[in-house]
Amino acid sequence: MATIRHEFYETDESLTLSIFDRGADPTQVNVNFEDRRYGQLSYTHGEKSLVLEPLKGQINPSNSSYTVGKVKIEVRLAKAIPGRWGGLIGDSPDPLANTASSSSNNTTRRVQPKKNWEGITTEILGGEKEKTTEEDPNVGGDSTLNSFFQKIYGDADEDTKRAMMKSYSESGGTTLSTNWDEVKKERVSVKPPQGSEWKKWN
Repeated sequence: MATIRHEFYETDESLTLSIFDRGADPTQVNVNFEDRRYGQLSYTHGEKSLVLEPLKGQINPSNSSYTVGKVKIEVRLAKAIPGRWGGLIGDSPDPLANTASSSSNNTTRRVQPKKNWEGITTEILGGEKEKTTEEDPNVGGDSTLNSFFQKIYGDADEDTKRAMMKSYSESGGTTLSTNWDEVKKERVSVKPPQGSEWKKWN
């Protein structure tokens, strides 16, 4: 029988095994979960097979499952004892020893103080002084830009206002000029931003 390519990833609660068998017929696929001292997994599909024993840790066969896809079979192994295996097969320490060590780790974790993320965020945001538009012209985004143009237009003389209106409307919003002597001579051409193309909509 030919062996099949496979890979896995794990969390503390489960291990997901991907068996790459393209076009596997779900009616002919057979996956067996066995809970012995360390567990066993066997997969067969026609002439192809994959037997993994002993698994690195104990599994819970009743909570383990598999799905057959077009490219791979995904097997989800429920771990009997939470924790990382670090591998798929091989000898594992005594599960009771794992339980004792993991419970001592949990006790240690409970003793450690938790981070107060809300306090840290408030401290960082409170420490930053808001910049004014004089310090950084980009503060405020579009609303600041619009108020800037309104201030220019409001403080301008009639020729500047005429130049701004003519240049903006004739260029389709791509040019804004305050020089009436330049704008009054001819039609203001459309100048789209670099990398853009102007299209006239009817």
